[in-house]
Amino acid sequence: MGNAMRGVIAFIPSERCQRFLVGDLREMPLDRTLDLSSHQLRQLPFAVCVFDELVKLYLSDNNLSSLPDELHHLRKLQLLALDFNCFEELPAAVCRLPQLSILYLGNNKLFHLPKELQELKELNTLWLETNCFTVFPNVVCELSNLKTLHLGYNQLHCLPDELTRLEELRSIWLAGNELTEFPPVLLEMHFLAVVDVDRNKIHRFPNLSRLQGLKLIIYDHNPCVNAPMVAEGVRRVGRWADCSDDEQEDESSKAKVTEMEADEEIDI
Repeated sequence: MGNAMRGVIAFIPSERCQRFLVGDLREMPLDRTLDLSSHQLRQLPFAVCVFDELVKLYLSDNNLSSLPDELHHLRKLQLLALDFNCFEELPAAVCRLPQLSILYLGNNKLFHLPKELQELKELNTLWLETNCFTVFPNVVCELSNLKTLHLGYNQLHCLPDELTRLEELRSIWLAGNELTEFPPVLLEMHFLAVVDVDRNKIHRFPNLSRLQGLKLIIYDHNPCVNAPMVAEGVRRVGRWADCSDDEQEDESSKAKVTEMEADEEIDI
């Protein structure tokens, strides 16, 4: 049966129609992993909430905009994938999953996060890319075990100073935002290993050689006039990445001279 018909059936809440979309959910999978991605679901089948030994639940690429409160019965759940759905708010039940360590929320319509998110004490990986955030969600700064944060392709202009509370954070991904300067708070986070600020609006980069833990800096597609100076062994991805600092300075000077000459020709 085609996708169009499946889409129509997804609107019908009867048990029989739900069984058609997701199959028979009478028994929990032996590997304690359930993948219901790309099933055109508009609501989570109640049978899923009975699998209290479930460890991984994939609900990506559906039409979900809410989840039942009974989801919190999945107290052993460690991974929850809700990306590519229609969520405008994070369902409250998600914040009551005590073992959750990986949460995928990318490609939704989120613009804020509830304060209850800080109850996820075990969360170490959070994906929030391609949503509607114009302000950094400060509750993220309360996730003390967070190691990886994806916030690319939102509309962020700056980062809060409270971000330094995340002493376990090792990688932060901020591509495709509205940053006009390299976030000063990141200069205080010496434990960061990966920083991605690709596709922003940063004109000048500060010296990053003091970031002792840094392994990779991605800064391509910015209107910058310099590359960030980094310590030996740090990989740079962007303009002048393969140049030494002296070569970069020469190239930058040449670029400025070329621009001045072009301006003079225009004046003439």
